[in-house]
Amino acid sequence: MAAPQTKNAAPSPPSGPPELSVVVPVLDEAENLRPLIEEIAAALDDGPEFEIVYVDDCSGDGTHARLAALAAEHPRLRWLRHRSPCGQSAAIWSGVEAARAPLIATLDGDGQNDPADIPKLLARFAAERAGDDGPMITGQRAKRRDSRLKWISSRIANRVRAGLLADQTPDTGCGLKVFPRAAFLAMPRFDHMHRFLPALMMRGGGRVVSVAVAHRPRGAGASKYGVLDRLWIGIVDLLGVMWLKRRPLNPDIADDGKDDASGSAPGPRSHRP
Repeated sequence: MAAPQTKNAAPSPPSGPPELSVVVPVLDEAENLRPLIEEIAAALDDGPEFEIVYVDDCSGDGTHARLAALAAEHPRLRWLRHRSPCGQSAAIWSGVEAARAPLIATLDGDGQNDPADIPKLLARFAAERAGDDGPMITGQRAKRRDSRLKWISSRIANRVRAGLLADQTPDTGCGLKVFPRAAFLAMPRFDHMHRFLPALMMRGGGRVVSVAVAHRPRGAGASKYGVLDRLWIGIVDLLGVMWLKRRPLNPDIADDGKDDASGSAPGPRSHRP
């Protein structure tokens, strides 16, 4: 991972409530913490007020101790630790649930996602927002920096998933995403759901837009997933998401029985369960 471009001055304290929460799930990523946190802070230094929420999925390499030390240096950093390993989806859910901002950005904790791409996703989110909570903006890794076997397996999985779910997302596995917190918390909650966030967003009546982003070699440590793990778990989960997609609940409320100040009935509104 390239050395972060940081300023010599100490991180400035928050000036108000966060508008953006950057959620980073980690498992045994102690060596990647400092450089990634500093890159996130540098990327958002001139942007909206933000917080960084790390979720440690019960690491065994001292990740939690390093997060505690780093939180003393970075006033925008918060962290949580699971009592026992629960998986990446659970870590993302814990982070989004604990987040204080209405808008969420996620990225992987291994340094392969470039935080410098977050402002690009935020700009696209603002441009695509049209009177609703806003779409999900998901990264599309233009040039994968993975092994050939992992690259081939990912391409096959993406094509199968896209064909069966019609989620209009060429790279759903990219950890770099921006989305409304409320939309995420309205999704059905299950293990491995992070693999299917675009399909789940569309199931709830939302929109998904892909944006080209960078992809980098892992900074340190080792991947937590094997090719066969992705394949077999993915097939089982894919069948479950197909079942969910066929049973959405998105009623359109025509009238809630409450008149406004002028005495006229309110207009129609949608409801996401």
